[in-house]
Amino acid sequence: MSTTPPPEPIPPLRTDDGPAARTPASESVAAAPPPPRDVLTDLLHPERGWFRALRHPEFRLFWTGNFVSNIGSWMQTVAQGWLVLQLTGSPLWLGAVGFAQQIPALFFSLPGGVLADRVSRQRMLLATQGVMLLLALTMGVLTSLEIITVRHIVVIAFAAGVIMAINAPIYQATLRDLVPAEDTQNAIALNSIQFNSSRVLGPTVAGFILAFAGEAACFYLNALSYVVLLGVIWRVRFPAPQLRQPRSMLADLTEGFRYVWTHRTILLLVLMVALVSMFGLPYLVMLPAFARDVLRVGETGLGYLTAAAGLGALLGGIRLAALPTHHRRGPLVLAAAAVFFAAILLFSLSRHPWISAALLAVVGASLVNSVATVNSLIQSMVPDNIRGRVLSMHTMAFLGFTPLGSLLVGALAEQWGPPLAMALSSGFALLLTLVVALSAPSVRRLQ
Repeated sequence: MSTTPPPEPIPPLRTDDGPAARTPASESVAAAPPPPRDVLTDLLHPERGWFRALRHPEFRLFWTGNFVSNIGSWMQTVAQGWLVLQLTGSPLWLGAVGFAQQIPALFFSLPGGVLADRVSRQRMLLATQGVMLLLALTMGVLTSLEIITVRHIVVIAFAAGVIMAINAPIYQATLRDLVPAEDTQNAIALNSIQFNSSRVLGPTVAGFILAFAGEAACFYLNALSYVVLLGVIWRVRFPAPQLRQPRSMLADLTEGFRYVWTHRTILLLVLMVALVSMFGLPYLVMLPAFARDVLRVGETGLGYLTAAAGLGALLGGIRLAALPTHHRRGPLVLAAAAVFFAAILLFSLSRHPWISAALLAVVGASLVNSVATVNSLIQSMVPDNIRGRVLSMHTMAFLGFTPLGSLLVGALAEQWGPPLAMALSSGFALLLTLVVALSAPSVRRLQ
C-alpha cells in the first residue's frame, strides 16, 4: 500500500501580489489611477520610486553580487563565441556550442524548480556558483596552454548549461524571498536592469580584452567574478525554507505540470516565452558571424553589437521599473514580442553597423519587456508553494528551446548564410505572435 501523503492543496490562481484576489472586478476597473508624479520623485521615493526594492539590504547585496558576476559571464560568452569562430570558421559550430550550452534547460530546469521548493536555496546557490567558477577556470587554463579544441568547449558549455538550468528557477524564486510581495515586480525589473547593465559592460570590456590580452583573460576574469558572488551569497540572510511533507520528485513535477496545464493563461504565457526563445534568441549565437562576415567589424565590433543589445535591454528594464502597478501587462507582453521579432528581421537585412546596433538595442528592450513581464505575471499570479516549479517551466521555455533554434539557425546559416537564416526564423515567429495576439483575449486582459 502506498505511503505517499496526499498532495498539498494549491490555492487558486492569484491576480495580484497578495493572497487570492477578493476584490470584485467592477471595483478594480473603477479604481482611479494614482495622480501623476514628477520624475525625480519616481526615481528616489523610498516606497514607490523606480528603484524601491533596493531599499531592502539583503536584496541590495544580492543584486550587487549578481551584477558583478554577470559582467564576467557576458565577457566569457563573447570570448567563447569568438574562440569557436577562430578555431573552426564555421557558423554551424557556433550553433552547436549554443545548442550544447542551452539544451540542458529542457531537462534540468524542472528538477531545479522542485529543488527550489524543497531545499535551502542558499546552499544550492553556493553549490551551483562554485561549480561555475571551476568551469571558467578550466576554460582559462586550457586556452592559456593552447590545447583547447572546439570539443572541449562543447563539453564545458554543456556542463555549464546543466548548472545554469538547475540554478535559474532557484535564483528566480529567491528574488521574492528577499523583498515583500508589493515590491516583487520592481525587484524583477531591477534584476533585468542589473543583468542588462552587465550585458552592456561585459561585452564592451571583452571586446578590448580580446584585442589586447586574448580569450583566456576573459575566462579568468569571469572566474574572479564568481568569487565575489560566492562571498555575497554566504553573507546574505535568506529566510528558512518552509517545511513540506516528504514526497517524490515525480509527484512534485506532476503537480507543477498539472497546475500550468489547467490554467490556460499561465500556459499561454509560457508558450510565448518558448516562441521568443526558439525563433529569436539564436541571434545571439549568430552575432560573431554577423560581426566578422556580414558587417565586417571584427572582435571589437562584436563587443559593441552585443553591448548595444544590452543597452536596449537596460533601458527596457528601467521602463519596466517605472511602470505603475495599475498598468496592463498582458498587451505589453504581446506587443513587445512582436517588436522583438520585427527588429531581428530588420537586423538580418541591415548591412550598416550603426543601423544594426540601433536595431539590436530595440531587440534588447523588447525582449526584456516581453520575457520579464511574463516572469512578473507568474510571480504575482502563482501561489508560493508551487512558485519554484512554475518558474522552472518559464526557465525551461526561455532557455530550453533556444538550443533547438540555435541548431536550426546554424544549419540554415551553413547552407544559405546567417542573414537569410535569421530572417526566415524571425519572420515565421512574427506571424505566430500576431496569431496569438488575435486569438488570446485572456492574455490581452491581464493587469
